[in-house]
Amino acid sequence: MDATLTYRGRRIGPGEVTFIQSVVDAHWETGRTVISQELCRQWDWRQPNGHLKEIVCRGLLLKLERAGQIRLPASRRRGVYPGRKPRVQPVSIDTSSIQVSLKELLPIQWVQVRRTGAPEALFDHLIAAYHYLGYCQTVGEHLKYLAFSQGRPIACLAWGSAAWKVDCRDSFIGWSAARRQESLYRIVNNTRFLILPFVQVPNLASWLLSRNVRRLPEDWQSIYAHQPVLLETFVEADRFTAACYRAANWIRLGSTRGRGKYDRYKRRAQPVKAVLVYPLNKHFRRILCHG
Repeated sequence: MDATLTYRGRRIGPGEVTFIQSVVDAHWETGRTVISQELCRQWDWRQPNGHLKEIVCRGLLLKLERAGQIRLPASRRRGVYPGRKPRVQPVSIDTSSIQVSLKELLPIQWVQVRRTGAPEALFDHLIAAYHYLGYCQTVGEHLKYLAFSQGRPIACLAWGSAAWKVDCRDSFIGWSAARRQESLYRIVNNTRFLILPFVQVPNLASWLLSRNVRRLPEDWQSIYAHQPVLLETFVEADRFTAACYRAANWIRLGSTRGRGKYDRYKRRAQPVKAVLVYPLNKHFRRILCHG
């Protein structure tokens, strides 16, 4: 590991590592949760809504431990951390075919299911069972939506934190690295979009995107105390055309380079993805670049 690393916008050098170990040692008997909470308080490391960045901090601690930079007490429970796919409990649903017009499918009800128990379990099951990327635990700010028609689930949409650095997006915005670090929380990423395979309704995808985008800013504000001004998504170029996004007035900016965020040696190991954005505020550049 380099002498200094940057993790979620925070630079961690030898001095920070020494300080982290001192916090760990002082709270060794209380466990990893208390350690991460205390470190967040010491650094005043908080989300825009004031909540501690506890899960992000936990990811940093695990990264440093794996690199042999710090020692942590043994985990007291089997947790779910970034990048680890948790077990999802199966849920039985009606999978009979739905082949109607969009008008016949209406009305469609949206349910925001984050931290809702059984509805969220249904969402997780559908993503795990039917989305090609599967289900992965989301870290940081995020929302999950289920769309229902006549009591049956027909689609899932998930939103989460923006990608840290994307060349074509950052050029489109025109911000500096310092402003990106300060304002990135105002961009929200469409991390999952799934129409269940037994639902075959023309024009449904773009319709769902448009309607969900309308309610997203208010829901985000109610939970996280700020509104996003720009949406982004990444679509595998070899697998999909992104036609539904373009039909819903998203803007294609370019493509990724096919490198993962841990690719230090510039080897293309990830699928190339189209980068699309959707402005929620006509002054999004001014807000992101100048606050």
